Amino acid sequence: MLIGFLLSSCEKDDDMPVLGEGTTPVLSSNKSAVVLLNTDASNEAVLFNWINSDYGVSIQLTNQLEFALKGTNFSSPKTISLSAGEKKYSMTVNDLNNMVLALGATTVTATDIEIRLKSAISTRTHYSNVISLKVTPFILGPVYTYTDLYLIGDATAGAWDNTASNAKIYPLLKSATPGIYTYTGFFAQGGFKMIKTPGVWDPQYGLGSSAGLLSTSGGSGNITVVGSGYYKLTINTTALTYTFTSVAAPTTTYTSISMIGTASGDWNTDVDMQQSTFDPHVWVKKNVMLSSGELKFRANHAWTTNWGVAQQYFGTAAVGGGNIPVATTFNYNVYFNDMTGDFSVIPVN
Repeated sequence: MLIGFLLSSCEKDDDMPVLGEGTTPVLSSNKSAVVLLNTDASNEAVLFNWINSDYGVSIQLTNQLEFALKGTNFSSPKTISLSAGEKKYSMTVNDLNNMVLALGATTVTATDIEIRLKSAISTRTHYSNVISLKVTPFILGPVYTYTDLYLIGDATAGAWDNTASNAKIYPLLKSATPGIYTYTGFFAQGGFKMIKTPGVWDPQYGLGSSAGLLSTSGGSGNITVVGSGYYKLTINTTALTYTFTSVAAPTTTYTSISMIGTASGDWNTDVDMQQSTFDPHVWVKKNVMLSSGELKFRANHAWTTNWGVAQQYFGTAAVGGGNIPVATTFNYNVYFNDMTGDFSVIPVN
């Protein structure tokens, strides 16, 4: 009986399924090149098919498609998580367009990207073959219906250099009320005006017939700053009025301010902004590609001090506040004031 029991146990062990090493998955697509058009945004751009890793037994796989610029060896891939059990993925024109722009492609320019399948179980990961795709993305800017105003003058960081490339021309903060703008920060002794578009003098807003009044005339005067220091400027372009009052200087200066989040990359990577040499509390990142997603600002690459608010394009971010949404992948100029939490995310024309 004992011998029979032992023989029976051995037979059962032999019948148990054994997890294999897993085969390499195979990825393919129905296209090798595609020109994307914004009129086809919801249509299929490319269809991916794959053969899963075979482990010799039925097992749940976690699959992702990884996308990267050709030649980067997937050092910073963008990923799409795939539903369990699926063996194909249809990617729309809009989604592929956003993907290649997020990778750093230039609009209306053919860009070579590479795609592979990452297939994982709890103990093992397999990567498929790499397939190539040449994509020409389109430009589809965000819906941005706001009018921006910028400071210019020797009392400001940009001085009187009204050229479009002058990165020191800072915008005022827009408000929910049309025509109301504010700016809080450092002003040097001198004068300033406001302009609508860097590189263009008209329209402009300068000193009117007396202090507190604005004029849109090309011959308007300069608003005078008697002594350098920190001030709050509030203007009303409807009533053509302004106030300019002194405020206390901030007591904290940060070593770095960065953007972090899915809009600027991911929640583990800081995108540093440039600190103004004129006002150390103003931070700028010009012409940066932001993806559809969310972001926050944080100090010194740590979560100890971070700012956010659930408001797109502009607002006053609160310390520890919510995430700032970015609806459309595009190039933006980003400005942040750590003194007030004011920020502007302005699409680049």
